[in-house]
Formats: sequence, C-alpha cells, structure tokens
Amino acid sequence: MIEKRDFPTMIDAAHALADELAAALREGIETRGRGLLAVSGGRTPRHVFERLRELEVDWSKVTVTLIDERWVAPDHPESNELLVRTYLLQGAAAAAEFVPLYGGEDTPQTGQAACEVRMQALQLPFDAVYLGMGDDGHIASLFPGDPAVEVRAGRCVAVAPSGSRLPRMSLTAPTLLEAGKVFLLFNGADKHAKYAAARQPGSPAEIPLRLVLAQNRTPVIVLSAP
Repeated sequence: MIEKRDFPTMIDAAHALADELAAALREGIETRGRGLLAVSGGRTPRHVFERLRELEVDWSKVTVTLIDERWVAPDHPESNELLVRTYLLQGAAAAAEFVPLYGGEDTPQTGQAACEVRMQALQLPFDAVYLGMGDDGHIASLFPGDPAVEVRAGRCVAVAPSGSRLPRMSLTAPTLLEAGKVFLLFNGADKHAKYAAARQPGSPAEIPLRLVLAQNRTPVIVLSAP
C-alpha cells in the first residue's frame, strides 16, 4: 500500500515526516517497550531531525540507526553518523541509543560481519524506516546496477566504491522492508520524474526504488514537495 502526500514546501514535508516518525516510535514503545528507527543521511534529514528531537517521545526507550553509511570515521564531514549526532541526538533525544553501521574496520567488507552482529542484536523489525532517494533512484546505498540491490540474506551489505563514490555499508532491502512503516521523503523535478518511472513495471536493478514501491507487504508513505 502506497499513500502519497504532497506539500507546498520541503520544510512542511519534513515536519510532517517528523510527526509520523514520533508517532511510530511512541507506538513501538507502547507495544513492545522500545522504539526502533532507521534514518537516512544526506542534506534533507536535518529539517526532519531538528523537529523530531523536540517532539514528545520517551527517548530513553528509543534505538536509532542508519539505513546506510559512508565508510568514514564518525567525525568525517561525509559521515551520516555525524549528521544524526549533530541534528537528532540533542536535548532530550540525546537519551536515545545510537547503533552505528561503521565499526572502524579498514573496509566495509571487513566490517560487515561485526555490523551484522550489531543489527541482529536490535530485535528487529524497525517501527519506522526513513528513506530518501537519489536522482538515479537509489535508496540507502542500493545503487542501480550494483550487486547489493540483489542481496536478500542478512541485515548489512558492503558496497564497493565506484568512481567518486566512497565505500559504504547499507542495510539490505529485506531489512528495510520488514519495518512497520516505510517513509520516503523527496523533492525536486528530477526526483519526481524518477519516482514516476519507479512506479512503472521494471527491474529494481535499473531503479532500486522499485524494491519499495513494487511490494505490498509494508505500508509506504511518500511525502513530497516541489
């Protein structure tokens, strides 16, 4: 099931998403004693995080991780962990537990086993997964044509560098799609066009977003702005 909501600005969409994520966390805490959330990196999440951290959630009962991570130290400017710690885990939200994908190993390939252990310990599924999308239709670090798109076993998959793209770790598609709800946030003409293309039949290897949009197991809420 896909529910699409359109907003006049990206700030409006980001704030609406923050409200949804807080509600999902509260529900997780109520039903199983803990809320589990996987979030996106990139430019847009800052607006989501700055609102989410101010909402009423028992953050001491929340665990946060990432849908993907560049294989860089947590103080590196390209680190998604740094983004989360800077904009989400502040104030009351600093009480949340953060579980990283990056473990300090030389490569994501050598770090994959330890990442798998950390993810297995989370007692998944997530209550909510927050996805962004790239202009090429990638989600998390599942890129068009990359073998990671096809991985169905395990929780984590190492993603090799390509061109200027740094090596990464990504959650696998099944791990993302086990969530109680999946949220997709995007804006811009190119991404609207790619979203429309992803709604058409075709291979996820071409547009990985199809992994999310073509399934009917997990509710998907799409929040978009011009």
